[in-house]
Amino acid sequence: MVTDLARSWLTFSPAVAAAKAAGRPLVALESTIIAHGMPYPENVRTAREVEALIRKLGAEPATIALIAGRIRIGLSDDELELLGRSDQVHKVSRRDLPAVLASGGLGATTVAGTMICAALAGIEVFVTGGIGGVHRGAQETFDISADLQELARTSVAVVCAGAKSILDIGLTLEYLETHGVPVLSCEQDNFAAFYTRDSGYRADFRLDDAADQARFIRTKWDLGLAGGVVLSTPVPEAAAMPSEEIDALTRQALAEATAQGVTGKAVTPFLLARIKALTGGRSLATNIALIKHNAEVGAKLALALADSVRGTDQA
Repeated sequence: MVTDLARSWLTFSPAVAAAKAAGRPLVALESTIIAHGMPYPENVRTAREVEALIRKLGAEPATIALIAGRIRIGLSDDELELLGRSDQVHKVSRRDLPAVLASGGLGATTVAGTMICAALAGIEVFVTGGIGGVHRGAQETFDISADLQELARTSVAVVCAGAKSILDIGLTLEYLETHGVPVLSCEQDNFAAFYTRDSGYRADFRLDDAADQARFIRTKWDLGLAGGVVLSTPVPEAAAMPSEEIDALTRQALAEATAQGVTGKAVTPFLLARIKALTGGRSLATNIALIKHNAEVGAKLALALADSVRGTDQA
């Protein structure tokens, strides 16, 4: 249950506060993609372009980060620049929130961290690149992203290009099924795989229309079924990468990570950086294309969810 004491840690940007007051829907955005997911200056430029895209569609973006002992809901251009340039940004998931807030450090929120903060702020839709999941070899390492447990407990809809192909996608979907997290897809039947359009695994339900997606999500929460919903949408076809190429490069990058002793939350940034290098930057272009597409889908969902509340009020 969200308490007033928990909300007291939030600081809303003027733009987000104005949108809330006007009843405009909000779309949460993570900051780890800025601090740890892309190099500078592409990270900051992409963040600004994604925010502009969401505003153009009629919603208000709320990029979330931890700055000077506060959970910031919505960032200024200067704050985006700070996150994008600094090499002293903590990667913040559920475990890390108290430590970074208490110390006043600079923190970029992961999928799990952003879901927590979005729920505190009353934001129902969160757009990311790809969710975390069960890592390859987890049978030995027990390396499972905190994102999955957060999806099981926190009621936020997460729009993504599926799960990163560096993961074991089959086991990731099994984990979500076990914890009752619905996996929706739009534009295709199968769950997406980040750099590539098709993971080879079917989603639970295909809903292409934002109004249908909103009706599903609203029904789940109205029934008291707490927890998130995953909405997977594939990277635009023109920007997608061949699955055979990505699989081969992922295996190579994983072997390098193991050889260098890279573990824990450092694994994903390492793998993304290595794949970018091995593809000569093509994977970064794919990453940018998919996050922009996810933002379009997420903004439309946020508008539809807001309309569903208004429709209920009128009835």
